[in-house]
Amino acid sequence: VTRTFDAPARLVFEAWSTPELFQRWWLPKSMGMTLFACEMDVRTGGAYRLNFGEGMDFFGRYVEVTPPSRIVWTNEEDGESGSVTTVTLEERDGGTLLVMSELYPTKEALDAAGTGAEVEREMEGVFELDGLGPSELGSGPSQALLGEQKGAARRREGRRPRRPHPHHR
Repeated sequence: VTRTFDAPARLVFEAWSTPELFQRWWLPKSMGMTLFACEMDVRTGGAYRLNFGEGMDFFGRYVEVTPPSRIVWTNEEDGESGSVTTVTLEERDGGTLLVMSELYPTKEALDAAGTGAEVEREMEGVFELDGLGPSELGSGPSQALLGEQKGAARRREGRRPRRPHPHHR
């Protein structure tokens, strides 16, 4: 999955690595699910657990965390057939290019996960936040969230915040 954010990499990284922010945008509202608990120790060797209730947990560990450009984690809920997810962030043309990929341990595990089109369809919800869908977001956490973060950063730096505008495991 590849998306572009109208925000610096450090803010996109923050949206992926801060539990309170992550919990706001990770799930698509169309799935009708709730992320009840979000535990994230985003550092190399740290662990995460996402609880969706009724014994439905996603969990694993962070294999590599390099702020603000890379996060790699295991998906251990599927046991030996679990994938390793890599998110890279690269500042480009005043925004951030996000590339997210999954590596499966076997062809059988990959086949069980589905085709690229199925994964892309499942991933579209990952990029929703506060009711905004993929067509409005363009690349990940919404401009509302990123705008709030950019505004706070500008206030800390003594600059006036700009008005946010739309853009999109």
